Amino acid sequence: MPTVHINDDQVAFAEGATVVDAVAHTTGRQLSADGTPADGGRLGVAVALAGSVIPRSRWAATELSEGVELEIVTAVQGG
Repeated sequence: MPTVHINDDQVAFAEGATVVDAVAHTTGRQLSADGTPADGGRLGVAVALAGSVIPRSRWAATELSEGVELEIVTAVQGG
């Protein structure tokens, strides 16, 4: 059961969890396997793993490992 650092919080995930699982946990939204919202809406999220941006096309293939650091950033309007 890997413990991952997400935006300075520690979160435990089941073995085999991926970046899709981390984004779903952080946003509180159900996501499809490809990282898109199950409700068909927009997500507006960027993910960096150890400082490198992970494209959404790689979220499902990027498995979480113990101690990895993720930054999950959501876009907001009005900046």
